[in-house]
Parts: sequence; C-alpha cells; structure tokens
Amino acid sequence: MKLKLAVTAIVTALALSSCATSPTGRNQVLLYSEGQLAQMGDQAFTGMKEELKISNKPVQNSYVECVAKAITAQVPASVFDGVWEVVVFDDEQVNAFALPGGKIGVYTGLLNVAQNQDQLAAVIGHEVGHVIAEHGNERMSQSTLINIGTQAVGQVLAANEVSQSGPIMAAIGLGVQVGVQLPFSRTHESEADLIGLQLMARSGFDPRQSVDLWQNMEAASSGNRPMELLSTHPAPQTRIENLKANMSSAFTDFQSSSSRPRCS
Repeated sequence: MKLKLAVTAIVTALALSSCATSPTGRNQVLLYSEGQLAQMGDQAFTGMKEELKISNKPVQNSYVECVAKAITAQVPASVFDGVWEVVVFDDEQVNAFALPGGKIGVYTGLLNVAQNQDQLAAVIGHEVGHVIAEHGNERMSQSTLINIGTQAVGQVLAANEVSQSGPIMAAIGLGVQVGVQLPFSRTHESEADLIGLQLMARSGFDPRQSVDLWQNMEAASSGNRPMELLSTHPAPQTRIENLKANMSSAFTDFQSSSSRPRCS
C-alpha cells in the first residue's frame, strides 16, 4: 500500500508540475520539452525519407508545397519559426502528417480523395493543428504516467500475492485503452479539426470544403470503420457536425483574409 501511495504521489507531482493549456482551452500535461519533441520529429522524418519512396513529380510536389506554405505561414513563431520541410511520399495511403520541428509529409493517395487545394488545406491544417496543440507531447506524457501507474498496480498485486493478477492486469490495460486512451485520441482529433479549420480559413482557403473532404473520406472508406467507441478517430459524421458548428466564425476569418492561394 505504501508503494502505491508513493507512486500516486509521484504521478500527481509530475502532472501538477507540467500543466499547460491547449489552444482550445483544454488542460494538458506536458512532460517533454520542445527541443526533445523537435529532435524526435527530425529523427522520425529522416527515417521515413530513407524507408519510403519520395515522389519525383515536380508539379505534384509544387502543388502540395504551395498549400503547405500557405498554411504554415499562419503558425505562431513560438511553435516553429523556421522553414517547414514538406515531402510527398509516393504511396497509396490516404494520409498526411506533421511533426514537431517543422516537418510535413503527404502521401500521394490522399490527393485522390482531397480533390482540390481547399480540401488538401483542410488535411494539412488538421495535421499542423496537432503540432500547434502539442498532441504528440501530450500523448507521450500520458503514456509515461499510465505506465508508471500500471507498473505500480502490478507490483502491489505481486507483493500481496493476489490471485488472478494476470487477468486483473489485462483488464486494467483494456480499461485504460477504452476508457482513457481512445477518448483522449478522439479529443485530439476533434481539437486538430477545429485548429485546422481556423488555419485554412486564415490562409485564404474555403473552410466549407472541409465538410466535403470528410464526405469524400467516408466514401473512400466504403464504411469499413470500427465503431466510434473503439476508434482513435471520431466518425466522419461526428467530425462534419463539429466542423459545421464552428463554420460561421471560420467563414468570417476566410472572408477577412487578404490571402487567396492559387495552388495547382
């Protein structure tokens, strides 16, 4: 019991000493520094460039870079004040990502679903939104705290010779995944959607196209999605409803923007 109390105190101290607030006003626990995250992002990106085929189509690459440049121009210097590196990977995945340290990757498969510059901007804005909100830091911090807590429970069970400790630990793991990690991931996705919506609008891309994008995503998936409870991402219809609920302010930003990118 003393061990459990000690570990609980450590976890609590870590959480309290690392409190932050996301761009949408949500409380966060961030245990890692910006420098650590940037280094990890650079290492991961270097590895991907070595492992995956990079597109050699100049027009395609210029198009993606044009959209990304317009989006990243809206990123606060406090998040990243350098030149963003944008790479198009020749892969049929319908996906994109952004990493701390100014890295953006777009898979060519996404270009078949994001049918115009505004829809591509919705995806890139969403991915950059993860970086702005430090979701990578938050997820790693959460995993660190969960691992500390889970190890403590395991030691307590072993010390007290609790029967069926294996199934109990397995149940705890499943409970953490369904009850904490999956909803947490869905929260990140929804938050990145809203940050991305704002980014694309301020960059001069039509935010209404974000709804069309997710309709395209749903059609491309052919309905082959896990139930939302067991998914790390909200269902497309949930995302669409959230985007529509925030569309008025985003459209005002769009109309106020002096920028009108012409990426082709």
